[in-house]
Amino acid sequence: MKKFSSNKLLIILLSAVALTSCNKSSKGVSTLTGWEYNDPKYGGFETNPSFRETPPPPGMVLIEGGTFTMGSVQDDVMFDWNTTPVKQQVRSFYMDVAEVTNREYVLYLQYLEKVFPPSDDTYRKIYQAALPDTLVWRNTLGYNELLTENYLRHPAYADYPVVGVSWRQATEYCKWRTDRVNEKILIEKGVLHTLFDHDSLKVEGANRFDTETYLANPNLLFDGDSSIYYKGIKDYSKKSGEKPKGSFTGRHVKISDGILAQRFRLPTEAEWEYAAKAEVENREYNSIRGRKKYSWDGNTTREDSRRYQGDQLANFKQGKGDYSGLAGWSNDGADITMRIKSYKPNAFGLYDMSGNVAEWVADVYRPIIDNDANDFSYFRGNVFEKKKIDEFGNVVVVDYNSVEFDTLDNGKLVPKDLPGSIKYVPITKRDAFMRRNYEKAYNIDSRDGDLASTNKFQMMDDEMDDDIKPRMYNSPEIPRQIGESGLIIQQYDTKTRHTLISDQTRVYKGGSWKDRAFWLDPSQRRYLPEYMATNYIGFRCATDKLGQMSYSKRRKEGRKVK
Repeated sequence: MKKFSSNKLLIILLSAVALTSCNKSSKGVSTLTGWEYNDPKYGGFETNPSFRETPPPPGMVLIEGGTFTMGSVQDDVMFDWNTTPVKQQVRSFYMDVAEVTNREYVLYLQYLEKVFPPSDDTYRKIYQAALPDTLVWRNTLGYNELLTENYLRHPAYADYPVVGVSWRQATEYCKWRTDRVNEKILIEKGVLHTLFDHDSLKVEGANRFDTETYLANPNLLFDGDSSIYYKGIKDYSKKSGEKPKGSFTGRHVKISDGILAQRFRLPTEAEWEYAAKAEVENREYNSIRGRKKYSWDGNTTREDSRRYQGDQLANFKQGKGDYSGLAGWSNDGADITMRIKSYKPNAFGLYDMSGNVAEWVADVYRPIIDNDANDFSYFRGNVFEKKKIDEFGNVVVVDYNSVEFDTLDNGKLVPKDLPGSIKYVPITKRDAFMRRNYEKAYNIDSRDGDLASTNKFQMMDDEMDDDIKPRMYNSPEIPRQIGESGLIIQQYDTKTRHTLISDQTRVYKGGSWKDRAFWLDPSQRRYLPEYMATNYIGFRCATDKLGQMSYSKRRKEGRKVK
């Protein structure tokens, strides 16, 4: 009996020690100073020792980074050196398993229509700027009016990839998606009320959550209405005390909490090509066996398995006047686009990386990928910016009552920034003074068309007249004369031009329902001005993965050879 009581006492003591240890580890202790984090007695300095890898965002899959040969194609019938093979390293990231669909894009339109009603003259053009160009289906010698009227909104096409979206529109959708994902996270955490169900928020346009503004200063959102916030997370820097019922308690979420999702964006060209090739299925230990011509393994566009032998593996144009093959046989299932996920995914779990629609990527187009300049996470299109600060040292937020618009080269008006978002300005020479990694804000034409790339590199920008500044690419320049209504006055360029390449041309990748099999190779690349749209280009989003490259430990064994 005494022995049993001693054992019982020992168990209780061990449990108490373990519990104390758990409580201490949950706070976290500085391994270099011994100070305890998250403890008011030690200043309440914060850390998140319990942080674990966050799961992929909704609709996305992890693409584990690695090295690959970018631009390596098996067919280059044009011999234009547009796909010169270069070795590149890609960081791990998340990517949508399929293209953004009509259903998802219409949700975006419905949101804009509710928050920025077109009936309000202040916001009318915001909604209009996001509308896809449904007239891309028209053809002077073809009958497609049914598609211009129904493709975007009819439920029969709800799960088809959205088209008629320009690069600019796709980029704005990515920004909107960032805010909606983080808004839902804060609602589920109890920090935010459900916005559309909150009585005190009556101002149209102010009923919008913006991630960057929230992180900078939550009181700048919702036109200063702080009652939208319900409760915060625990604030260790203050002693707990009684608060008036209904008041905001705790503190707002910070980046260091690891709660909010990272910014959604278009994938870079290197990321998109790496994800599409999915050479991980051709891996043998630390090398790649063979070359892939398509996003699937094999050098043909047809299924070689016994059960489905001969079936097409993608939706593409099979020949002149042949978009789907014969009915009942060799039919790829569609004459135009088709429902997403209709074909098997590639080795990364991504659907339709070859065929269905081509896709916008983030990069500005140039014929050469310069891996001598950078072979790590390559991207051309950087314009480095900083938050605009007013004379009182506060970040500047776009006014809810006045929206500034920009006129594109095709005459369309687009908002420069949405109300409630932070204003950004390019960095100055002072900001880049004595830096080794960059010297200026505008880096789109870096080492390929900027002043330093020409034989007049020794001349400073301010010493040259605008009319005689050297340009690498002689692309058309539309005169920027804006009328009183804000619309561009249409004029035509009378000078002789030799190229369409400019700093506004963006890359799109992958073949589409309208392309021959040649363009299904992920390494092939084409370009179009960022303000134009077609009936065969869509997009999907990507976002960065923080922390280690993969969830799993490195496996030493190679793949099994069939």
